[in-house]
Amino acid sequence: MAEKEEKPKRMAIIASRGTLDMAYPPLILATTAAAMDMEVAIFFTFYGLDLVRKKKIKKLKVSPVGNPAMPKPIPQWMAVLPGMTWMATKMMKGWMKKANVAPYDELLEMAVESGVRLIACQMTMDVMGIKHEELIDGVEVGGAATFLEFAKDADITLFI
Repeated sequence: MAEKEEKPKRMAIIASRGTLDMAYPPLILATTAAAMDMEVAIFFTFYGLDLVRKKKIKKLKVSPVGNPAMPKPIPQWMAVLPGMTWMATKMMKGWMKKANVAPYDELLEMAVESGVRLIACQMTMDVMGIKHEELIDGVEVGGAATFLEFAKDADITLFI
């Protein structure tokens, strides 16, 4: 009797936030899972679409407003002052560089090269007037059903 071939494990991730601090977790998890021979798909919806938009990738920011978990917390009354978002973004990029974490755009490239499926939400694109040409190469456009078809067999499902 022939042995049944084991299906690879699957990870399904929903990315719904478009800030630099929320850009890293889905890609770090996805590239790690891909390196562990897992099938991975990330569904980019609502503001998460900014994570795969050509003109937005290099402009992702960290807002200190309402973000008390930052390692060097900025008092909320100061967080709203002009220049504080720039400062928080610069701080985070510095922390990542110091820890030898690849810049976001390089991590995104690694995800594409390692076979991570990047799925942009068609409905959100329609709602926000985003065209397919605005997305980086390697992103497929699909609706909720496209993602759910993949996710229904996922061993790990995350909402980030």
